[in-house]
Amino acid sequence: MTFRLFASLATGAAALVLSAGAAFAAPDVQTLETDIGEVIADSEGMVLYTFANDEPGVSNCYDQCAVNWPPFFAEEGAMAEEPYSIVERTDGTMIWAKDGWPLYYWINDTEPGMTTGDGVGGNWDVARP
Repeated sequence: MTFRLFASLATGAAALVLSAGAAFAAPDVQTLETDIGEVIADSEGMVLYTFANDEPGVSNCYDQCAVNWPPFFAEEGAMAEEPYSIVERTDGTMIWAKDGWPLYYWINDTEPGMTTGDGVGGNWDVARP
């Protein structure tokens, strides 16, 4: 009986550790079908974008740009898994990136699945799967 209890507790503890680790393995994103095709969105369906003035692994959207295009922040302790990575901004905050390109929201997308930021200023594109 004691062995079964110990084995059961050990199995449960291992499952808890594995599930906790998986929670930080990648950003909580999904693929959505929109009027412009498949896009990447957060867990609530808000579409994510990339900025042409960024570089892989480098975020260049600050000040008013970051007000209009809020970064998709990574939680402290988050661990990346390809094709996602984490980019450290010059202010020390961490944001998610896909294929090295930092990810952002568009302030004018007010409902899940909206893609009104695609093509803005010739510099913003929806993130694609």
